[in-house]
Amino acid sequence: QVQLVESGGGLVQAGGSLRLSCVASGRTFSSYYMGWFRQAPGKEREFVATINWSGGSTYYADSMKGRFTISRDYAKNTVYLQMDSLKPEDTAVYFCAARYGSSWSSLRYQYDYWGQGTQVTVSS
Repeated sequence: QVQLVESGGGLVQAGGSLRLSCVASGRTFSSYYMGWFRQAPGKEREFVATINWSGGSTYYADSMKGRFTISRDYAKNTVYLQMDSLKPEDTAVYFCAARYGSSWSSLRYQYDYWGQGTQVTVSS
């Protein structure tokens, strides 16, 4: 059974940083893309970034480029999202997701597994 467990959320002031973690278990993820999405109150869940588990290629939503960095650690079966220069509009629940396939996607319906999410709140 696949499990994705996020952690690392919290309250931070504008301009600060947070690192989110997603521990993946239940199968080998070598043929997967791991992604981060976020959902603010009253808004649709939106794509943040994705990484190819085996090759390490990364892709970002345009608005996140330069501030957010996605990475993975094989030994720990963990995907990270480093978030810098945070803004109040980054406040959302952040979700980790896994997609089986050979190409990346920003579409949430193309992801097969989801974590429960972790809250990030950025105060002004």
